[in-house]
Amino acid sequence: MTGANSGIGYVTARELARRGAQVVLACRDPERGRAALVRMQAEVPDARLQLRQVDLGSLASIRQFATGWDHGRLDLLINNAGLAMVPYALTSDGFESQFGINHLGTFALTGLLLPHLLAAPDPRVVTVSSEGQRFARFDLGNLNAERRYLTAFAYVQSKRANLYFAMELQRRANTAGLKLSSMAVAPGLTRTNVLTGGANSGRGRLYATATRLLVRVAFRPTPEGAKTSLYAATVPDLPGGSYIVPDGLLQLRGEPTRRTRERAIRDTATAERLWQLSERLTGVTYELSAVGTYLGRDRHSWARTAKTSRSAHSPRNR
Repeated sequence: MTGANSGIGYVTARELARRGAQVVLACRDPERGRAALVRMQAEVPDARLQLRQVDLGSLASIRQFATGWDHGRLDLLINNAGLAMVPYALTSDGFESQFGINHLGTFALTGLLLPHLLAAPDPRVVTVSSEGQRFARFDLGNLNAERRYLTAFAYVQSKRANLYFAMELQRRANTAGLKLSSMAVAPGLTRTNVLTGGANSGRGRLYATATRLLVRVAFRPTPEGAKTSLYAATVPDLPGGSYIVPDGLLQLRGEPTRRTRERAIRDTATAERLWQLSERLTGVTYELSAVGTYLGRDRHSWARTAKTSRSAHSPRNR
């Protein structure tokens, strides 16, 4: 599970471990990952946990993580890690950070772990999107801030990409006759450090104070936000391609429910184009045969970093 050291990722990982799952905490920062591991072990003494490092902003790190996977089958992958509303920055491969980490990193990691998922009898992939994706003006020509960068626009667009990815993965698995369930979830307004930590930590005292006050007053406790992820991960016989959201007003709070009336779920043309673009940018190609055999491959060598031109992916106007 990515992003398991804090927020809804931590709660989701802890509750899965409490239910007996063997959980791999896939974290970017080793120090924060170790602190989360120690805390989780204290809260769930009999938990079966392992910490591994992966940076979704680096294709080389993602490949290293996937190459080093030695647990055999993977029953459940939760794509939770991500950025929100951060200042403009580039990943190590030259992608705008929110698009590069939230979507492309998730796309690459899932593709490279797919052989292990398909070794499981009933594998699931849960990708954390956002209720904010409903407000995205999805622009395939500006996914990587080629023309301009607006932080909120880039965030909700990357979260829409998460939803497109989850639905398209399910469609492709269905076409190939694979027993794979791909779900997307929206957590609702949740108290986490995503707006104040990481890349947002250097935005000044005024920003930090105002944001923390807003989160404390308007957002709900972290365990409430983890409910949709846990629902998608554990409810038996949940149909593949489900989108799980809070059932309250504007999907901001409430209990998990399956939402089917979402335009992005039915927008197969955009999802297909995004998939093709993602394969080209990451070098990770999903090839699923009609008889259910995974033929996925990484066009780049496992031993070297994908070389992406910084100038090709930088915006002309920021």
